[in-house]
Amino acid sequence: MNATYGFNAVLTARPGMGDQLVDLLLTGLDEGSPGSSEHCVVYLVSRSASDPAVVHVTEGWTSEEDHHRAFAGEAAQAIVARTGALLAEEPSYTDYVPVRGKAAF
Repeated sequence: MNATYGFNAVLTARPGMGDQLVDLLLTGLDEGSPGSSEHCVVYLVSRSASDPAVVHVTEGWTSEEDHHRAFAGEAAQAIVARTGALLAEEPSYTDYVPVRGKAAF
């Protein structure tokens, strides 16, 4: 499958909550969560090398519609709702159209 829609989110955790934020975001890979969807071809959670409170989430989806459908689900909404208490500020989002690349883990 190819990704035709993607985005990057930058989230800044409250002091001392970076590990909890990462752990919560990684539940997005659990069965029934958005990252486990057949339509999600990239779900990458990363930390800033210079600031452990800053967390990046990069996602690639087969289509924008598939992404919106997955994030309207109960599992995704539960993760989104729980992130608010861990954040020091509003996240920033950048959407994009993947051109080509590689992800191997």
